[in-house]
Amino acid sequence: MTTTICVNPQTKEMLNELRQYPKEPYNSVIERLARMAIDDNELSDEAIQGIEEALEDIKAGRLHSNDEIKREFGIT
Repeated sequence: MTTTICVNPQTKEMLNELRQYPKEPYNSVIERLARMAIDDNELSDEAIQGIEEALEDIKAGRLHSNDEIKREFGIT
């Protein structure tokens, strides 16, 4: 079943630029973009916890600059 969709000219131009070859159907371009947007690798609970802790550190100002870290580890 085929469905017609409306896209504005700017979107159509972006789709044109994303074609892998000049006559690639828009459907193929849209399918490729949709596949890229889906992340099959869900974050683990441990990863989410680590991110939350890092955000709390940032909010609390517990940060170190690259220069501070380099000095601490003797990297120049």
